Amino acid sequence: MNTIKIENLLIVSITPYFLEKEVFWFQENLQKILGARGTQNFFEDNIIFLKKEQSINFSQFIRKLDEMGYEKVFKVSEPGEFAQRGGIIDVFPINLTNAVRLDFLGNEVDNIKNLDIKINDEKKFKEILKKRLKSQKVFSDIKGLRHGDYLVHLDHGVGKFIEIDDRQLYRQEKYYVLEYSAGDKLYVPLGLERKLSRYVGFSDPKISRLGSSVWQKTKSKLKEEIEKLAKELLALYAKKEIAKRAPYQVDEELESELKSGFLYEETPDQLSAIEEIEKDLAKDIPMDRIVCGDVGFGKTEVAMRTALIASSNSRQTAIICPTTILANQHFNNFKNRFSAIGGSASGGKNDPLIRISQLTRLQTKSEQKKILNDLENGKIDILIGTHRILSNDVKFKNLQLLIIDDEQRFGVKQKEKLRERNPSLDILSLSATPIPRTIYLALSSFKNISLVQTPPQGRTATNTKVLPYNNKLTKNAINAELKRKGQVYFLHNRVESLEKTKEKILKLIPSARISLIHGRMREKQLIKIMDSFQKKDIDILLATTIIENGLDLPNVNTIIIEDATRLGLSQAHQIRGRVGRSNIESFAYFLYNPKNLTPLAKERLEALEDAKELGAGYRLAIKDLELRGAGNILGKEQSGAINKIGLNLYSQILSEAVEKLKN
Repeated sequence: MNTIKIENLLIVSITPYFLEKEVFWFQENLQKILGARGTQNFFEDNIIFLKKEQSINFSQFIRKLDEMGYEKVFKVSEPGEFAQRGGIIDVFPINLTNAVRLDFLGNEVDNIKNLDIKINDEKKFKEILKKRLKSQKVFSDIKGLRHGDYLVHLDHGVGKFIEIDDRQLYRQEKYYVLEYSAGDKLYVPLGLERKLSRYVGFSDPKISRLGSSVWQKTKSKLKEEIEKLAKELLALYAKKEIAKRAPYQVDEELESELKSGFLYEETPDQLSAIEEIEKDLAKDIPMDRIVCGDVGFGKTEVAMRTALIASSNSRQTAIICPTTILANQHFNNFKNRFSAIGGSASGGKNDPLIRISQLTRLQTKSEQKKILNDLENGKIDILIGTHRILSNDVKFKNLQLLIIDDEQRFGVKQKEKLRERNPSLDILSLSATPIPRTIYLALSSFKNISLVQTPPQGRTATNTKVLPYNNKLTKNAINAELKRKGQVYFLHNRVESLEKTKEKILKLIPSARISLIHGRMREKQLIKIMDSFQKKDIDILLATTIIENGLDLPNVNTIIIEDATRLGLSQAHQIRGRVGRSNIESFAYFLYNPKNLTPLAKERLEALEDAKELGAGYRLAIKDLELRGAGNILGKEQSGAINKIGLNLYSQILSEAVEKLKN
């Protein structure tokens, strides 16, 4: 390995501020950077400057590299990595295009040398680092930790979470404490969550001694195996005919008009998702992206902005919803918002700029016939509907964008049906709790993912109670909501006994106005009852899980689920999202019969109660994947590797390998 001795070395942390700078910026501004250390904490905390023969505490130097976001590896190959062998440290700073070797004698820097490990293409250099930061963000959701949970530290391996310690060590105030074999403990500063991920596996992991070489060797060996898998998977995808389509152009004037009708301020995650979609559509290859965001976090707004881009490029959009109620709500919302830019429902004002229609069982046969005729002749720009859109008699003139709301409710065949007719179709999926297969594809970089995890301004988490059922609790909860002029969802998931349940509630609250809905009702009757509920003519809506998807009623802020053990984890979280759609305090009561509480049901309810903070949907989807097991999704040959390092880190390494091979 060729080496060139140098006199000093600047290492900067992996932060957005430094990632924006070109390499030459650090050379030109070295003295200013060093001078800023004395007056600004940011520079003091985020740079290391070393000179030959300088004295520095070796252990603290390693710790600071770790805190600055550098990943410890067996052998350095990319920016953002470092390796240690005794007193020799190899590090690839993000402010240099090559790796550097540091030789220490005790606590003194004996030698600094440039290594012949380099990346000369600066664009590629930046992409590697930005993808590393983003993938770590995707995998590092560790909210709601409990004592004994397994965590994976990127540099030190799997340990058990013990507590958050507030002792003041090394100027930090709080630490995650992880326990390793033989009682070894690791203190990870709060703020360095990107180095941690939950261990999701299908058996308890093996825990090693802290500081041993076992983890680095394991990770290095598995990286080689995973890179082989990435090549095989890419080869399979390459066999599929790569469809092409003309890139989209963004009409900034129309975009500004639609944006002005949005009543809220976009969250940073919403803006990021919209920007990522615009970049996808600017390419000449079809988009396949999932927007994963908690219920009520603004995924529909992202869908509206995307549909506008398609319409302004004279391309049709299909929006598929799992229920008629949700399709009708989307239709009304789209109609109202697009009217501000001259759009309307088909059949409305003359020559609307963007024509919107819906296709469900709400329309009569003659109405459906007209819609289908207009669609085929290009007189409809955005069609919103249920599975009815997938019928063989539905023909588009120029369909280019498919938006799937609540993608977890649709099977693979349903999702692929329109793409079979049009291989160049752009697909945008929306989900709060994506199905395991989608998660895996997204984590592994075969499907692009945008995370919308920032709650809208003023939104507070729903108060979640998991309790045995009793009438007194139910009565008090309903009365408390009605007293503040609010409304209540009461979920009873057996159609046959809905009437009896209605009588039971009326005995508790005789003055309450109650209506019931279920999936066997005619659509027009369903919509009529929902309209009455929305107009506040109904106090309590007694329903089956038909209310699971997408209803946005800000005045409904208490939900009571009578037998929560019947619900899956993701489904329960979706249902909880029916309340708390405004800044009013909301309550969700998950009630159960102790006789029906199986170990698996108990674990689901505990996970639901633990993950009650805003933005927990993605984490619950990962937990659901763990509870179900994923051998059929990932394949038996990968199960061993996953159990050694956890699904999150496995998918992160696979994602990075795929991106590397793509470039």
